[in-house]
Amino acid sequence: MIPPIANNFVAGETAEEAVDHVASLNRRDVSGILNLLGEHYTERAPADADADAYVSLIEDIAARDVDAAVSVKPSQIGLDVSEAVFAENLSRIVEAGSAADVFVWIDMEDHETTDVTLDAFETHARETDGTVGVCVQANLERTRTDLERLAPLPGKVRLVKGAYDEPPAIAHTEKSAVDAAYRDCLEYMFASFEDGVGVGSHDPAMVSHAKSLHEEHGTPYEVQMLTGVRESAQFELAAEGIPVYQYAPYGTKWLSYFYRRIRERKENALFALRAVVGS
Repeated sequence: MIPPIANNFVAGETAEEAVDHVASLNRRDVSGILNLLGEHYTERAPADADADAYVSLIEDIAARDVDAAVSVKPSQIGLDVSEAVFAENLSRIVEAGSAADVFVWIDMEDHETTDVTLDAFETHARETDGTVGVCVQANLERTRTDLERLAPLPGKVRLVKGAYDEPPAIAHTEKSAVDAAYRDCLEYMFASFEDGVGVGSHDPAMVSHAKSLHEEHGTPYEVQMLTGVRESAQFELAAEGIPVYQYAPYGTKWLSYFYRRIRERKENALFALRAVVGS
C-alpha cells in the first residue's frame, strides 16, 4: 500500500486506480496523462510486459470514456534491450492508441537517447497524422535546433526544463540559462507549431508567458503538471478555460519515483514536509 505522503505524487498502484484518478480530475475539467512506472529494463520480458500493460490501459481508458492520454518511456519498452524491441513495442502501443482514439506521448530520457526518440516520434507522427507527441528538454543546447525539425510534423510537442543531470558541454546547467532557453523555445514553438504546444512546467512565470504567447499567436496549447505539485494552480487554470493535463504516474514501482520527485525540486520537498506536518 502506498503511504499517504507518497500517494500525493502517484495515481495508485493499479490501472483501475489510475483511471479512477483521471475520472476525478475530469470532473474538475483537468485531463490526465497516465504513465506506468518503470524504466531501464535490460531484458525483453519486462519491456514486453509493460508494453502489454499500456495496450490494456488504452483499452481501459476508451472503455471508461475518460479524457486521458498515455506517456511511455523508451527505456521502459525495450530501448535498453535493442532499438528493434523498442520500435516493435512502441508500434503496438501507438496502433492501440490510434484505434481507440487515445493520444500517446513518448517521454524523453537522457541525451544519449534523444536521436532515437525523435526518430521514432517522426515515424509515428507521419504514419498516424498526429496522434502521438514527444517531449523535449530545454536544458539541452540542441533542443532549439530539434524544434525546427519537429515544427512541420503533425502531433504535439511537450517542452520541459529537463530533469536529467546532463554534461555541461551539451547542456545549460545554471537555472537562469535553463529559464532563458525555455522562454526562447516557447517563443519559437508558439510562432512555428500548428498542432499544439505542451507547456510542461510548474513555473508560474513560464505558464504566464505561454498564455501571453497564445494570445499573440493563437497557437493551441495545454499546460502539463505533475500529480501532487501545484494542484490548486492546475484547477485554477482549468477554471479559466486553459487546457490542463496532469501527468499521473501509477504502479507498484512508486518508491523510487517518489524519492526522485523529492530530490529534484525544493518545492516538492517543501510540499512533502507540509504533508507530514499536516497529517
